Amino acid sequence: MSDASFSPQTAIVTGSDSGIGRATAVALAAAGMDVGITWHSDEEGAGKTAEEVRGLGRKAVVRHLDTTDARGTASAVDRLAEELGGVDVFVNNSGTGDGTKFLELDYDTWMSTVNTNLNGAFVAMQAAAKHMVKAGRGGRIIAVTSVHEFQPRVGASAYDASKHGLGGLIKTMALELAEYGITANSVAPGEIATPMTGQEDQDPRQKDRPGIPVGRPGDAREVAAVIAFLASPESSYVNGASWAVDGGMLQMGPQAGSHITSNHWRES
Repeated sequence: MSDASFSPQTAIVTGSDSGIGRATAVALAAAGMDVGITWHSDEEGAGKTAEEVRGLGRKAVVRHLDTTDARGTASAVDRLAEELGGVDVFVNNSGTGDGTKFLELDYDTWMSTVNTNLNGAFVAMQAAAKHMVKAGRGGRIIAVTSVHEFQPRVGASAYDASKHGLGGLIKTMALELAEYGITANSVAPGEIATPMTGQEDQDPRQKDRPGIPVGRPGDAREVAAVIAFLASPESSYVNGASWAVDGGMLQMGPQAGSHITSNHWRES
């Protein structure tokens, strides 16, 4: 597969009803792709994303997706690929967190988080990869993980485990899919001003975050810009990587460790 032969025309972005998913769908549309949009609980939000995509002159197809339903997840990806006429880029953005500490974490909550973030992601990315292999045009698969793919957080046992697992899955996919001209990478956001962090429609530059080197949360469009690069022909030699988009947060580990003076960090 020649690198020059990859010219993405279609993309699917899961969880694209708001936040990073919406910003990514719009960024890929601006790059010339028709976009499949999925939503779990916010159908109206998905409609707004579709309006933005169509406003850029690209086709938008919207479908409901519940990644805890393995059979339904594969079917939704297949239908989106059929309606779009293929899938050149697949962005696994769907995810959730529960905020439950390890000793209080019940099995059902554990499974709900892991099913959403990891098991459902496996099913969705495998379905997309099969379409890419069959088409023979190469492809890009990008998973949105988290800085907690690398570093844990109190009160996030299931979330941390699922994001660690998703990062590992992407690395194995990178090894196995490269022969088909398909690359697999992940993007690991830090604190981003999105509904998931309770900061929808807020300017992150007005928020003070002393624990982040750049001093503020990120904007969803800053994450989408990295995803758009990884989805492009120019990223042809990037494979099996995880790109932190966190304002330098991950670099604060040792620094934070030597400056914490109370046990407040033990609370989620």
